[in-house]
Amino acid sequence: MQVFKFGGASVKDAEAVKNVAEVLKQFSNKKLCIVISAMGKTTNALEKLANAFFYKTDDAEVLLEEVKNFHYTICNELFTDVHHSIYNDLENTFVELHWAIEDEPTHGFDFEYDQIVSVGEVLSTKIVSAYLNEIGIANKWIDARGLIQTDNTYREGKVDFELTEAMVKTQVELAFKTIDIVITQGFIGGTSENFTTTLGREGSDYTASIIAYCLNAENVTIWKDVPGVLNADPKFFKNTKKIGELTYQDAIELTYYGASVIHPKTIKPLQNKNIPLFVKSFLNPKEDGTVIKESDARLNIPSYIFKTNQVLISIQPKDFSFIAEDNLSDIFELFSKNGVKINLMQLSAISFSVSCDNDLQKIKNLVTELQHTFKVLYNDGVELMTVRYYTTETIEKLKKNKVVLLEQRSRFTVQRVMRVE
Repeated sequence: MQVFKFGGASVKDAEAVKNVAEVLKQFSNKKLCIVISAMGKTTNALEKLANAFFYKTDDAEVLLEEVKNFHYTICNELFTDVHHSIYNDLENTFVELHWAIEDEPTHGFDFEYDQIVSVGEVLSTKIVSAYLNEIGIANKWIDARGLIQTDNTYREGKVDFELTEAMVKTQVELAFKTIDIVITQGFIGGTSENFTTTLGREGSDYTASIIAYCLNAENVTIWKDVPGVLNADPKFFKNTKKIGELTYQDAIELTYYGASVIHPKTIKPLQNKNIPLFVKSFLNPKEDGTVIKESDARLNIPSYIFKTNQVLISIQPKDFSFIAEDNLSDIFELFSKNGVKINLMQLSAISFSVSCDNDLQKIKNLVTELQHTFKVLYNDGVELMTVRYYTTETIEKLKKNKVVLLEQRSRFTVQRVMRVE
């Protein structure tokens, strides 16, 4: 049994959905559990809707209509029968979403976000499942909210692996007794109270990893619009190189530092059961791509990771005392409380500096609370550069026209927070 994951780009329109079908035809008579993300930029659109609903702006109805039109347009190109059951399925989903945004918010933003944004994966999997059945690729649709069991940490659900494994084995293995293909949603899970949670942005990779772990899959394949894992983001670098093979350790390091091709939590469950992970192109499915597995191989080329829209925060005691363990404990507690993730941290005698994603509301709340006890300085609009297996020559080239605000080096990795001059 294999697990496939198709991201938003692979189902962004009707032609892309048809291409998914062509990829699957190459794996006939194979047991496949297929994890699918929301279509195209649907998650972004639903995030705007969640904000409009929670903060009561007047464009919620317009935003919902745009999401509806986008999905109905895809359906109209995939199905010739206007009375196909998929239209009723979608309409029922949209009616529920419409009812939800007509009410007043009853919980915090993160809760409301998950209930709204998760709809994207439900819509995409219903459409893809219906289309595949229509063209003769038989499959069963399963709701991931009944598989991936989490706590109630909304937007970052923590998975209960023991309960999830029991649910996955019960439902997916049972389905495989009568059918070869199961389709489910990435990114989303459910709580014991039957509320929806999400696993963090781009969490569909993690879903595929969890299911593979639970079912002891032969392997996992993440289908992307790139030929594999590249040593840099082609949006920032020319002449990128594909990495043919990665160890689990190197993959974990790269995703931790922000490499966007794989979700950071994806690797560990696979490593624990020695399940290979392939990253391949859905545009050229017969090409080798990248394999991530247990290996003694080490990367022989530098890998570059850029994180833009960062904020550099420097925290100092107001009385000019040292930054000690009790200070750090208080600081970390506030970061955790406000849901701010640290991408880089550096400690000196009287200062603690961190680089974080610039989530405006979270950073504002964090800084306000820190200022009760500490002196806080920060620079926004900076970028974080990480180079794994660096050379002096490679990192000096990247400093051109930039001011280095903070640097940290280890044996294999250098990180710099920089601002454009």
